Amino acid sequence: MADITKDMTIGEMLRTNPGVAPVLMEAGMHCLGCPSAQAETLEEAAMVHGMDIDELMKKISAL
Repeated sequence: MADITKDMTIGEMLRTNPGVAPVLMEAGMHCLGCPSAQAETLEEAAMVHGMDIDELMKKISAL
């Protein structure tokens, strides 16, 4: 699996590893296919959703 970073857009992450989708959905990011997901980084999305980016990265890294 390619490395996923908090600087990747949601769209890039999903193209790199579609298995990330359930982790993001469980975390409350339900709009994975919306236009903002193509331009918003994981870190930006976490901030908008009030999530701790480091905790989210731990869950993604565990895949």
